[in-house]
This record gives sequence, C-alpha cells and structure tokens, in this order.
Amino acid sequence: MRVLVMLDGTVTDAETPLIRVDDLGITRGDGVFETILVVGGKPRELGPHLDRLARSAAMLQLPVPDRAAWERCVQLVLDNWQGGDEMALKLVYTRGPEFGDGSPTGYAMGLPIGEKVRAARESGVTAVLLDRGYDPEIVARAPWLLLGAKSLSYAVNMAAYRHAESVGADEVIFVATDGSVLEGPTSNVVTATGNTLRTTPPSSGILRGTTQGALFRAAERAGWVTKVEPMTVRELKDAEAVFLASSVRKITRVHTLDGVVLPDSSALHKELNALYESEY
Repeated sequence: MRVLVMLDGTVTDAETPLIRVDDLGITRGDGVFETILVVGGKPRELGPHLDRLARSAAMLQLPVPDRAAWERCVQLVLDNWQGGDEMALKLVYTRGPEFGDGSPTGYAMGLPIGEKVRAARESGVTAVLLDRGYDPEIVARAPWLLLGAKSLSYAVNMAAYRHAESVGADEVIFVATDGSVLEGPTSNVVTATGNTLRTTPPSSGILRGTTQGALFRAAERAGWVTKVEPMTVRELKDAEAVFLASSVRKITRVHTLDGVVLPDSSALHKELNALYESEY
C-alpha cells in the first residue's frame, strides 16, 4: 500500500511513471528530502521536519519550500492512507527538470514500514565504525560540501550500508578524520552513561535529529541530563549504552559495536523508548 500526492495537491497512482528522466533530483541528486513517522494518522515532529527541509533547501539554494503547500500535501497523504496504523511519510523536493521551466519538483509519499525495521526496534542492531572522510573544522569554511543538509545524494550512505552488510553488521556509525563520532547514515547517535544522555552537535556537519530532539525533551522532563557536544570514539565505546535515533526506527539499541558485544541495555532501551513515546 502506497499513497503518492504531488505538491500541487494531485493524488496520483504510485505505480504511474511521473518524474521526468531529466529531473535533476534523479540525474544529479540535486534535491532534498525528509522521512517522517506517522502513527495513528498523526505525523511525528512534522514542524521540525519541515523546518529541516527548509534549511536543507536553503543550503542547496533551492526555491524556498511553500510550507502551506507541503502541509496540504501531507494531509492528503494521511487522508488517503489505508495501509495500517504506522507508515513512513517521505517528502521529496528537487530542482526539477534540467530542461524545464525552472519549477521544482515536489511530492509526498506514504510507505509501509518493513518487517526488518520493526524487528530492529525490538532486538537491536550490530554496528561498525566507518571513516566518513572529513574533519568537522571544514564544515564552516566549505558550505558547498552540504554537510548537514539532508540531500538526495545518498550514494555514499547506501554504499556504507552495503559495506556493513558485507562484514556482517546491520548499521554504521560514521567517524570524522579527527577521531570524533558523527552519525549513522540515516540516524543520530545517542549514548547513555549514568543519568546523562549525549549526542553529537550539528556543527560537526551532521543532521539535526528530530527523534533525538524529542527523546531529549522527554528525558529532561524526567530528570535526565542531556548534552549535545563532540564525542570521541573512546567515549562512545566507554558509554554504558549506545543507541541510534531515527524517525522510522525510533530509538534502537546497539548491542554489538565493531564485533564487541556491549553490556545489556535492553531495560534502558525500554525506558528511553517509553520516554520518547510520552511525547505523543
């Protein structure tokens, strides 16, 4: 079951070819996107996701997204969804056809959530550390690298996943050349030690996490200390627990890192997921 709505409000058959073959989102990855979890017909963190879409579009110098149009587009997907209590809602915004009139392409699509994702929520994942190939100091002086933008250029991220699979791992945690921890290809890294949750800052060239943000808000109300600051690999490995936060997978525990089994964090995982769910 899929639902596809174009940005102009047209509800379309998801099986019908619609995107021009010269669309720059396809030929050059010149566009941005967001993926939002919908539960019971309610999108989670829609505002922060639309904010991030606008930030990413600005970094790519795309036309400013029409927020009202996107909100209508989202609502139409929700109104037409018949595929169950949960779905992944994907928003895609590209520069449009290379030989078009300059208008961007935009659409929202509702997608079912796969069993593999659902299983990982419960059982946790294995992860490997991979070099992302840049130093965080370059973020400010090289904006054209688009570090921190959620662009459609995900070929490196998908290659990282294939490498992880080839060495028997489920997930990846990227590391900068200075030895600091960055993020996963599609997630933010969160560690827990004592009553403190920690994640790495967007200034490192990573995406500002919407799910991570929701978790931290709930945790702070429950008395946890939260920190957004640089983290070394040593600090990551010394943490009492490691989690990956993403919209569709929610809070997923890492039970094995670089082949080393981590201390059992299943009880803490349940507690953090309960905190996250309390936001909704």
